[in-house]
Order: sequence, then structure tokens, then C-alpha cells
Amino acid sequence: MSPLTICLIIAGVVCLFVWIASVITRDSSWVDRTWSILPPVYVWVFTISAGFGDLRLNIMAVITTLWGARLTYNFARKGGYSGMEDYRWPIVRARMKPWQYQIFNVVFIVIAQNILLLLIALPAMVAYDNSTTPFGPIGIVLTLLFLGCLVGETIADQQQWNFHQWKRAEVAAGRTPSPQFLQTGLFRFSRHPNFFFEQAQWWIFFLIGASAAGTVLQWTIVGPLFLTALFWGSTRLTEQITTSKYPDYTQYCRRTSMWIPWPPKAAEAAASR
Repeated sequence: MSPLTICLIIAGVVCLFVWIASVITRDSSWVDRTWSILPPVYVWVFTISAGFGDLRLNIMAVITTLWGARLTYNFARKGGYSGMEDYRWPIVRARMKPWQYQIFNVVFIVIAQNILLLLIALPAMVAYDNSTTPFGPIGIVLTLLFLGCLVGETIADQQQWNFHQWKRAEVAAGRTPSPQFLQTGLFRFSRHPNFFFEQAQWWIFFLIGASAAGTVLQWTIVGPLFLTALFWGSTRLTEQITTSKYPDYTQYCRRTSMWIPWPPKAAEAAASR
């Protein structure tokens, strides 16, 4: 079998599993639990199929594994594997009739997201099909950029983790946390720096694959495009929920970039002091 066929079989089996699991447990977060695992698996399928003989594919497999390990750790420490459903799904479920949500669960949560997890890994297929192209300076620069974004996301997630640990301690001590949402560190320059770095890594990954083909005109660009579209919708929903809880969040939005780290607007920043 071709490596793509193997990946399609894996994706199909996972779709069936997460759908059955979501119906039995009434928990829509099963795809979330596979999110950090599947892309590295798909990339390794291509790498192994190449007999570990392509330096570019070997590097792509290693960096996606580092990405997956970091994300798995962060997801686990937040209780992602404890059976706790993502807080956004009950809100989405409440906005729909039961039959509508079941269709949404199958079409979007299960099938569409699993397609996305395969698509973002398919630059590895481009590298596999162009294995004779040397891994040159462009590949080295892109790899370093990927690793830089990995570090950036790690820092952002750690800052968020530290803040929520502090906030939980304040509540436990009977005090009202102030501020109630994170606005310092990388979050001073972006409302969601972790989202930015996450997307940037997969755009860079696409470019690593495209560098093997010698052109960015690759259909695999649909992967990072789809990912960015998903993050857009997810970010809007997250911010609607946050704004409903914290009225001051609106001012934070006015002065702070949504994704791309950028100096806050001076006038708004001064007014907030």
C-alpha cells in the first residue's frame, strides 16, 4: 500500500472510533484527545515508507513529534485526558436541537477535523514525492523557524498555565483575582499568542514540503488554510464567551492584536492604566 492509503485507513478508523466514543460517553472531545497524536503518526508513515532515506522527511517527522509531545503534555496537565469535555461544546450543544448537534458532531467535529489533521500532515507527501531534492539552506531556515514558533507556543502556554494556577489559588483563598484574565507577557502583544504560533508552525511545515517541490503552488496549502479558518471560528467563539464573563475584555481587545504579536495601541494602553 502507498503511504497515503495507509494514512487514509488510519483516519477512517479514528473517525469511526471517536464518533462511537462521543455517542456512548456524550463527550465531543475525543477528537481533541487525538489532535496532538495523529499528525506525527501520518508524517512517520511517509518517513518509514521512504526507509528513513530522506533527510527532509526525517526532519519533518522529528519536528512534528516535538510538536505533538509538547501539545500532548500541555493538554494532559489541563485535564484533557481525564474525561473532561471542552467547555465550548456544551455551549454549542445548547444552541442547537439534539438532532442538529448530532449532525454537527458527525460532519464537523468528527469528519472535518480528522480530515484537517490529515491535511496538515500531507506536506510530508510532497517531500516523499520529491525525495531527490536536496535539503538545502531554505530547509534549514524553515526548520529553525518551526522550532522558534514551537518555543514561542511553549512560553505562551506556560504563561497561561501559571496565570490560571495563580487565579485558582486566589479563589481558593477567598480573594477575587485581579486581573481576571491574562494581559502580560506575550499576552500583552497578542490576545492569543499560542494560537498564532500554532498556526505559524503548520504554515512553515507546508513550506518545508513545498521547498522539496521547488514551488509553493501545492494543493496541500488547503491544510494550513483550513486550520486558520478553524482557528478563526474557534477564537471568535472563545472571545464571545470571555467577553460575556469579563466586561473589561472588550477594552483589552481594542488595544491588543488578536493573533499576530504586535505592540498594543498606545492610547488604549494608556487609558487602561
